[in-house]
Amino acid sequence: MSITEHRPTAGNRKAAWALVVLAPVSAEVTFSGVTMPAMWLLLPALVVMYGAGVLLLRELVVRFGGGWPSLVVAGLVYELVEDGIGLQALTSPKLYNAADWGPRVLGFNTTYWESQIGYHVVFSVLIPVLLADLLFPGHRGRPYLRRGGLVMAGVGAVVGVALLRVGIAGTEDPGYQAPLPVVLGILVAVAVLLVVALRVLPGGVRGPVPAGHAPRPAVVALVAGAACACFLGLLMPAGLPPDGPAIGSGGWVLVPMALAAVVAVGTGVAVRRWFTAPNWSDGYRVWLAGGALIGRTLYVVVTAPAANDYRWGPAGVAIGIGTVMIAAMAYLLARLSRRVTAGSGRGLQ
Repeated sequence: MSITEHRPTAGNRKAAWALVVLAPVSAEVTFSGVTMPAMWLLLPALVVMYGAGVLLLRELVVRFGGGWPSLVVAGLVYELVEDGIGLQALTSPKLYNAADWGPRVLGFNTTYWESQIGYHVVFSVLIPVLLADLLFPGHRGRPYLRRGGLVMAGVGAVVGVALLRVGIAGTEDPGYQAPLPVVLGILVAVAVLLVVALRVLPGGVRGPVPAGHAPRPAVVALVAGAACACFLGLLMPAGLPPDGPAIGSGGWVLVPMALAAVVAVGTGVAVRRWFTAPNWSDGYRVWLAGGALIGRTLYVVVTAPAANDYRWGPAGVAIGIGTVMIAAMAYLLARLSRRVTAGSGRGLQ
């Protein structure tokens, strides 16, 4: 499918700006912003990287006729670009102490990499796009930008990567440069993944429509929240910066890594089935995104007391900010749920 030109409207621009804001809020403000208040000072750079990058990927997927499977692969692209080229934390032996999280294979911090794949696919890409769809249902599946806007989003994404490289990696891990073969390999992987997302997956073979119904909305939220907390708890050590595996040591770290993969795949399969269930609606989508967001922030609040080496303040700061953040998200998500339910003309089933 070729890229087509669409005339933007005020709604298109509003939706685009909403996604630009939602991406860093979902990925960083409600997570790193809880444990590291100084992260708020980096928010302008994060808006450029997250906002422009996710908007660019969303626009490409929509213009090529892709759906949620394509967005999942686009999330992999985002993760590789941010962590592999911008931060270079995938191979750095120092940044975030990622080398101590688990096994290093061919110079890659594998446990850190697995955690960031799941994290960025869900919280940097899927949830912001889902929320933008809910806020602007009339533009769902349509481009937000004309071609000039798409080019600007691409430029912004490149600038965002550069800001991460200079502003974060350059100060937290000065002097480190990922080996050239690694950078070239990441670029090749990004190109291959983009072909898969934009050419292979759109119009692909669909699976059978399940006969069952999606569970109650509260169950959807609980499953999403528990899955996110479990995934992070299996992979991410507590502390700032984290200084060791979350569970086990040595080769035993492969066990929680495998369990985390099972949790991620199992939850993904369940969500895919729910999306095609006859009773699935936008109201359910709010509960799905809300459960994941609140479960992820709650994980930070619960694990904050384990971090005794806080550089940015006591654990009580994270607990206080996190509690306020959870309350704010619950309020805003409840309002969104009422809005989409009223707009659809039917309640949740």
